Amino acid sequence: MSAKWWQKSVIYQAYPQSFNDSNDDGIGDLKGLEEKIPYLHKLGIDVIWLNPIYQSPLVDNGYDISNYEEILPQYGTKQDFQDLLATAHAHGIKIILDLVVNHTSDQHEWFKQSCQSKDNPYADFYIWKDPQPDGSAPTNWGSTFGGPAWEYVPSRGQYYLHCFAKEQPDLNWENPAVRAKVYEMMQGWFDLGIDGFRMDVISLISKRQEYPDAPAGTPYSKSYYVGASNGPRVHEFLHEMNEKVLSQYDVMTVGETPNTNSKQALLYTDPTRQELDMVFQFDHMHLDYGKYGKFSDVRFKMSDLRTVLNRWQKDLEKGWNSLYWSNHDQPRAVTRFGNDGKYRVESAKMLATLLHMMKGTPFIFEGEEIGMKNVPFASLDDYQDIETKYFIAAMRENGEDEDYIKRCVYLRSRDNARTPMPWNGDATTGYGFSNGQPWIKYSPDNAQINVEAALADPDSIFYHYQKLIKLRKQLPIITEGSFDLVKADDSDVFSYVRTLGDKKLLVICSFADEKVPYQLPFDIADAELISSNYHGEVNKLADKLILRPYEALAYYFDK
Repeated sequence: MSAKWWQKSVIYQAYPQSFNDSNDDGIGDLKGLEEKIPYLHKLGIDVIWLNPIYQSPLVDNGYDISNYEEILPQYGTKQDFQDLLATAHAHGIKIILDLVVNHTSDQHEWFKQSCQSKDNPYADFYIWKDPQPDGSAPTNWGSTFGGPAWEYVPSRGQYYLHCFAKEQPDLNWENPAVRAKVYEMMQGWFDLGIDGFRMDVISLISKRQEYPDAPAGTPYSKSYYVGASNGPRVHEFLHEMNEKVLSQYDVMTVGETPNTNSKQALLYTDPTRQELDMVFQFDHMHLDYGKYGKFSDVRFKMSDLRTVLNRWQKDLEKGWNSLYWSNHDQPRAVTRFGNDGKYRVESAKMLATLLHMMKGTPFIFEGEEIGMKNVPFASLDDYQDIETKYFIAAMRENGEDEDYIKRCVYLRSRDNARTPMPWNGDATTGYGFSNGQPWIKYSPDNAQINVEAALADPDSIFYHYQKLIKLRKQLPIITEGSFDLVKADDSDVFSYVRTLGDKKLLVICSFADEKVPYQLPFDIADAELISSNYHGEVNKLADKLILRPYEALAYYFDK
């Protein structure tokens, strides 16, 4: 079977609010995105994924949608979007949108109607439950952004469920009318010409109808998982969506599936089941969690990372992997998994090599291709993210040391990924992002780390990404080859082999900040070195290599 177009693609995630501001109001917009299509074309990407661009009160940066059919005015108009789509398509670039249908905004007309009574057409569009006999919430679930997952509405005398902020009520997917409305909305966007959807927390849409309490000891902010994660009808709903909508178009889908292991992911991505094309998994995102979950000062272990990524490569052989280091919900990859100081450039290139040579579809988050790192905000008051603010308050309430809180937030806040994209190093012009006051503060690193500097340096991280993308298009082994770990017990080096027929690709990536030896698994005399993140000769001694800090090498055997 020939590969699908999305299996051969590299996807670039653009965060519209922070990408490029065309009208100097301090907020990125669709015209600004359109201006930068030539830059993305130069990088070589095939698809742009846009975070939500729909109308929203922006309680959760657009993941609280008040109207699925209309564009957020700060971003532009429907015509601006169509212009962006046309320009992207003219450059051979597809566009996918963010589909947020586990919940809406509480300002959505459906929810406003649903609150009015128990017997109107929208009464059952959301999940309403009667209070307990003592008036308390139906279950003991907490919500991701703090507080209980239930909110009382006097006009109905009932509670509604919100797994996230109270302004994000969960839709009732048990109601066929809800599903019909969602499918109709999706068809509208496909008919406009979009090329697919990234589906927000899609593994949560089916709730267990008995609504069980979470067991004692369950982390409060994720306790709703007991009744909402990978629920009893989730695959039925997604198959129905595929049958009624997705199968009618040549599009791609990637589902965000929190609390989903690799075996469960195969149910979503096995093509014979006709659900989704791929999913975002979180196992490698949880390797550095601490007592406050993601907000910790714990450093990941490379051996754990290797174990997780190998498991997903192996378990999804019949499905398909999405490959990512970072996104709008995660800190910057080079800070988290690399070395953002002395070896920022080398480790950023190493991480890119490791990911892009794997089997699956790579995702690049904006700024990753120039090695942007976490943001040293001067004050905790500079953070905007709703999740970050909740955890700052929670840690303070628990009496944590202020320096510890600052370090955890610096290492983990979602705002690390959301500062404006620096197009040049000139602070007086807003680093090329905007001449207006930006909606969030700039990173002080922009003076050195910016697109203009990257494009001027032929040895930059940008051009390393560009070459990796070209290799993926040139060598079928990267898309189609099998995957096998090499030296699964190496303490410093993550290496693997891709195999396709009589061709092999050996990828060697050091996570050490000093020179380390690497015993070669086989002779590389006949191999071509197709990718390296250092200049000069590789240090080879007989049958082993002496790898420099964060060195990444890819050898191709074309027999």
